[in-house]
Amino acid sequence: MKKTIYIIAALLACSCGKFLEKTPANKFAAETFFATENDLRLYANGLINTAIPDATDMGLGEDRFTDFCGTKASEEFFRGNYSAAKASNWTTSTWSFPRRVAYMIENMPRCKDNVPESVYNHYEGVARFWRAWITVKRMKVFGDVYFVDKVIQPADTLTLYGPRQDREEVFHKITEDLEFACGHCLTAGPGIRSDGCVYINRYVALAFASRFFLFEGTYRKYHATNPSTGKPWNGEYESADYLLALAEKYGKELVESRAFSLHPDYRELFVSATLPADEVIWGRTYSTDLSVKHGVTYKYCSTTSSLLYSPTKEYVRMFLKTDGTPAEEAISVTQEFNGRDRRLSATVLSPGRTYTKNDNTKPELLPDWTWTVGGYEWIKWVQLEEDPIKADNKSYNSVPIIRYGEVLLNYAEAAAELGHMDEALWNRTIGALRARAGVTSIYPGSAGYVADDWLREYYTQDVLHPAPLSDVLLEIRRERATELSMEGQSRYDDLMRWQLGDLIERRYKHQGWRGIYVTEEEAANGIMWSGKKYTVSKTLGTNETNYRITGSSDGNWSLSEGSYGFLIYHYNVVWDDKMYTHPIPQSALNVNPDLGQNDGWQWI
Repeated sequence: MKKTIYIIAALLACSCGKFLEKTPANKFAAETFFATENDLRLYANGLINTAIPDATDMGLGEDRFTDFCGTKASEEFFRGNYSAAKASNWTTSTWSFPRRVAYMIENMPRCKDNVPESVYNHYEGVARFWRAWITVKRMKVFGDVYFVDKVIQPADTLTLYGPRQDREEVFHKITEDLEFACGHCLTAGPGIRSDGCVYINRYVALAFASRFFLFEGTYRKYHATNPSTGKPWNGEYESADYLLALAEKYGKELVESRAFSLHPDYRELFVSATLPADEVIWGRTYSTDLSVKHGVTYKYCSTTSSLLYSPTKEYVRMFLKTDGTPAEEAISVTQEFNGRDRRLSATVLSPGRTYTKNDNTKPELLPDWTWTVGGYEWIKWVQLEEDPIKADNKSYNSVPIIRYGEVLLNYAEAAAELGHMDEALWNRTIGALRARAGVTSIYPGSAGYVADDWLREYYTQDVLHPAPLSDVLLEIRRERATELSMEGQSRYDDLMRWQLGDLIERRYKHQGWRGIYVTEEEAANGIMWSGKKYTVSKTLGTNETNYRITGSSDGNWSLSEGSYGFLIYHYNVVWDDKMYTHPIPQSALNVNPDLGQNDGWQWI
């Protein structure tokens, strides 16, 4: 029978190259495909359409709660009852996308004489970017994995039926792919760059190189052992410092290209139908005109169909005052947004925010405590500028996947980890982000800088694996929390690479997630938010204006000082260092015992 391949060709609309979510399949004869530049473009577009993260991945991806909380931890992973028997995501379908990428790399040489060398190298770079991207995604979950560099056949015992490859060897090959993509992908041309920010190009490769090299470089620095084996790193390939130098190099290259800048309005990045192309390097477009929508707003603004996501006091505490100094903790929710970093009110509901109703009136948006477990309401990604969307799959805001703001942070952190940070670089990176947020940027150690004892304690006191941290690194960690919160799994990934997974369990004195502060007067007489009273009470049921304080048992609320204080939502979570990797599913081990189990999961 004649061999065929299937190309999922994403339709393009208008002049901006926006992808739809329809996926018609076109069948081509394998022997005649990959003959032209258009064939390369079609296949590359099919890879995008299959693998590009969607609104749920980005807007609801931080489901392993750290500085955010909700009613249920993902897969019960942090409740102590996760095991190899319950694990998933290691089947033949797990490796279907890497196989498609390998198919492109193996077959594209047939058009080498028919396209310009620069175009050929660009599409090889695109394919190798995708191979690096999907392998890093698997590596973050399982540690030691497979690096799929050839088309896997059903009977291929050397690839998917043998032992996993060592993480350091795998990342060495990822390094080769990323360096090739950064060196050969083009920056402009048909199917290379558009207003829709969807195509893979050199800028996308540089941005992800800064992210991935920072991730693995700091992972090796802060973890003494490979979490899959429990043994020290073998050191046969790139060192932590070498990987950090690559993160610094590629972050600097993108910054110095001047192709991107910070969008003036931070909130617009997450609630607009059109992606702000000045800052968004790679993104996914949604559209009411094209009937391509998602349900993220609904998931945040629903009493019954969400996890009642809520920022914690720890998250809110990260935001500086506009004069560049740390803020207080024990302050009423109605007051703590005053004089603060503008990103706080762009991500958490604050007094005075209005919305436009269908009749063009502009009432104030008031809290609904049935949408949150901690008193703070999450509004990043939430379309509130108009009458709040209270039905599923009605949101039309487009989704940035990686943006210039993150690249500035990656560049700054890599330089700081290597001892290369100075005031000029600080001002160009962290200072620029704080300037957009209306915050005076003060270089740590210079005149006017106020060290934040709470921040240092948060990252160093009672942690399982404390590491010495300079004020510069602490402030960069603060900035990552305030700038990148709830974008994919950015916060979770940061804690994993810094070996701070125990922060997930070590929430407010091991009691639970800490939310708003209720003063003694507010506890007695109610919290007045723009004329509407909100209460905490032992007698009233939980509704839009009240939390019922029923004790400290799992799943209930209490106040830290008994009759007043921080609102604490109690939920049992645990941490063990084996959780830096997921277990290899028992179903996969039954098929191939040579996979081996990750360290710590062998008897669970």
